[in-house]
Amino acid sequence: MKKISLLLLLLAVAVGYSQNKPADSLQNSTVTAYKKRVLETTEVDFLMSYYAQDGKHAAVSGGIGDENLTDITPTIVVAIPLNSDDVLTVDAGISAYTSASSSNINPFDSNKPASPFSDSSGASRSDTWVNGNFSYAHSSDDRNQIIGATLSVASEYDYFSIGFGGNYTRLFNEKNTELGVKANVFLDTWNPQYPIELRNGFSHSGIEGPGTYDPFKYEKFNDLGRNSYSLSLSFSQILTENLQASIFMDLVLQQGLLSTPHQRVYFMDQPDFFIADFQLADDVERLPDSRFKIPIGGRLNYFINERLTLRTYYRFYSDDWGITSHTASIEVPYKISDKFTIYPIYRYYTQTAADYFAPYEAHLSNEDYYTSDYDLSKFDSNQFGAGFNYTDIFTSFHIWKAGLKSIDFRYAHYKRSDGLSANIFSTAFKFLID
Repeated sequence: MKKISLLLLLLAVAVGYSQNKPADSLQNSTVTAYKKRVLETTEVDFLMSYYAQDGKHAAVSGGIGDENLTDITPTIVVAIPLNSDDVLTVDAGISAYTSASSSNINPFDSNKPASPFSDSSGASRSDTWVNGNFSYAHSSDDRNQIIGATLSVASEYDYFSIGFGGNYTRLFNEKNTELGVKANVFLDTWNPQYPIELRNGFSHSGIEGPGTYDPFKYEKFNDLGRNSYSLSLSFSQILTENLQASIFMDLVLQQGLLSTPHQRVYFMDQPDFFIADFQLADDVERLPDSRFKIPIGGRLNYFINERLTLRTYYRFYSDDWGITSHTASIEVPYKISDKFTIYPIYRYYTQTAADYFAPYEAHLSNEDYYTSDYDLSKFDSNQFGAGFNYTDIFTSFHIWKAGLKSIDFRYAHYKRSDGLSANIFSTAFKFLID
């Protein structure tokens, strides 16, 4: 109820501010030239997504096991014009999920036999992630410069994050050319949830294996902080009446605890110990304490005619962990009428494996870094989908003070070469507050 109340409170604030917004552009027209407001009225977006996946390479159980996961994420975004030049945007979201994989942080807390291919009914089976983003944007009088600042907060059961940043946009050539720069810093703190068998005081009468279970390489992480720094550069150009292109580059540096403390690793040169069908960890994932990433990409949009548009995207990615990847996508919106648009979507992705990845029981205990997380493995993926959009610029339909401007719905099916598959449903409603 507290989470629902938060979303309702944001809506009430938006309605209240809209009803009392200053009419400065009208009142000042006798002494200064008329200046069009950057945002004419308060905008409210309600977004909801449902995600469901399945797979057989759970990182929590060392690269084997059930990856079944469902996630529901309601979000509200409120953009409020403070005056002619300034806009405040508040973005609040909640992610409620259940995960067979994370439930096996402690696979021994239910009545059924422990197994990496079944979920436990314990407390780690489900959780909630909450985040809030606050951004401020100021536009110059000629609308050719935009300066902005952001603040974000996020929390989950095993970490807390705070972030802040700034951005600057410059428009040239009668707004046909746009340059942008953005910088962000995220400061995260872990609350590690180690596998249950590695915690102090763990004992169980059902341990089976040769000799005594002794994960000799395991020790707790000392540094529980993770800092991320990013710098983004972008350039956009309207080339013709029908063609628009943009390119971007990001520089990202992460430092601190980049390993996931609850992801197990099993060594091929160490004896195996089990409780029922669940293998006890030899250690947890160990990764370097720094990572540098460089994504470079671009978009090309071509307006074929008044009904049909072609949108394309490509990105190349490289990091110092050994991963390189390519992403390509295409979207073809087709306007059925003035208000209705449909758009098929396709996305292809491929990546190489990280230097520190190996599958279940393929690592050696003398290695310094190791992971069996298949997100860091070599794989290809395909995503097929379609969307439907309704737009009414006159906001004919009203709910109280809110006029409905648009509805967007999309579905996508995701399939990865390692066996992971997922279905994603999302919808968005945009309202203008009178």
